Amino acid sequence: MRKDLPLAETKTPQRAGLVRALGVSHASAIVVGIIIGSGIFLVPKRMMEATGSANVVLLAWVVGGLLSWFGALTYAELGAMKPEAGGEYVYIRDAYGPTMGFLYAWTWFTIGKPASIATVAAGLIRTLGDFRAFGFLKEEVISGRVPINGGHLVAIAIILLLSWLNYLGVKKAGEFQLFFTILKVGMVVAIILVCFALGSGGTVNLRSEFAGATGGIAGFMAALIAALWAYDGWNNLNMVAGEIKDPGRNIPIAMVFGISLVAALYILTFAAVQWVLPAEAIAKAERPAALAVEQALGPMGAAVISAGIALSMFVAMNGQILTGARIPFAAARDGYFFDSVARVSERYHTPGVALAFQAALTIALVVLGGAFEDLFNLAIYSEWLFYLIATSTIFYYRRRVGDADRPYRMKGYPLVPALFIAAATVLLYYSFVQNLRNSIWGTVVILAGVPVFYLFARRKKAGGSPA
Repeated sequence: MRKDLPLAETKTPQRAGLVRALGVSHASAIVVGIIIGSGIFLVPKRMMEATGSANVVLLAWVVGGLLSWFGALTYAELGAMKPEAGGEYVYIRDAYGPTMGFLYAWTWFTIGKPASIATVAAGLIRTLGDFRAFGFLKEEVISGRVPINGGHLVAIAIILLLSWLNYLGVKKAGEFQLFFTILKVGMVVAIILVCFALGSGGTVNLRSEFAGATGGIAGFMAALIAALWAYDGWNNLNMVAGEIKDPGRNIPIAMVFGISLVAALYILTFAAVQWVLPAEAIAKAERPAALAVEQALGPMGAAVISAGIALSMFVAMNGQILTGARIPFAAARDGYFFDSVARVSERYHTPGVALAFQAALTIALVVLGGAFEDLFNLAIYSEWLFYLIATSTIFYYRRRVGDADRPYRMKGYPLVPALFIAAATVLLYYSFVQNLRNSIWGTVVILAGVPVFYLFARRKKAGGSPA
């Protein structure tokens, strides 16, 4: 096996490095804060349309939670063993070589992360648009081939604000994430309590069905994919592993606690919504949770949910920006991207250029409008492909590097990672068949990184990557 590269946080006389400033509470907040976005408020409609049964939807939430938990356990061992900035990039690089590692990084920092942040930003603006005070968001400010409205400007301002916050120090960004994640969890708990305590309906709704559902295996798989989309984001913690204190202890704790808490909140939230609404109402409502709270609290309920969704997406954006910038940073640190992207602020010990690079790509996608949604759809297939590849590296490290220092060893090896890989394979098949065009283009995007890698590899061999 190739010799591992030095940890990103190691300081040298030539340049500053990242610092381990995030504790277990910050790490847990990153996991929970990124996962809980708008999904839990929106996907119950899609899941009910697919299955038609509350029991089957609940089963999809449970299975989705277990699969995410299996993936998180695997990543917990990998992160504890290799606590470096870049997460999956490091595991794939050291197991399968720098080319495969770069293709992962290329996919994430050109499309995956910027499109994900831009999508959340666009959703946040749409949610704010529900309030009369934000009516200006739809007003055109700059006309032309690419018109700019108030919503674009607010989204750009939020992206720049959060990127600046992350530049001022990972500890500041972590404290911000922790505070607002606690508020977010409190909001979800409040929704659950309101629905059960004040909502009408009861157990009869739990037994109701939606006659127009797809049903069968296809329906369950569609519901499971929707649930996994809502659970998505648990892998982000490992991207910032180089800045977590005592990573051998804190990464596994944050992973297990975070996924367990989110799964419990998701299952209880759906059960609470189903307690208030029959299956048919959930299948026909654009925002089932908003409708349930509105029935429990009256007209004020819709405003409460809209405010909650906006807060949830705002916190998720901060976590995405915090973790995403470490991917181009890690590739550049190895010499496979512009050297300037690997620079760390001597004052704040953060990858400022990588944050700026990520912000620029994200803003470009925001300004393009609906075009970035197509790009994000291209990335979905690629993301799950790399989840599978990154998880498979655990077998390589257990066999080839059996004597490596492992602060944490997952329980259930090799069954746990094998089940996750099997599930990821099935999901890749279904997503490829059901979305053939985007899956093919997603593969094209990955392969487009090959000539880029060899360009930087040649320059590195000749004496360093360009600044």
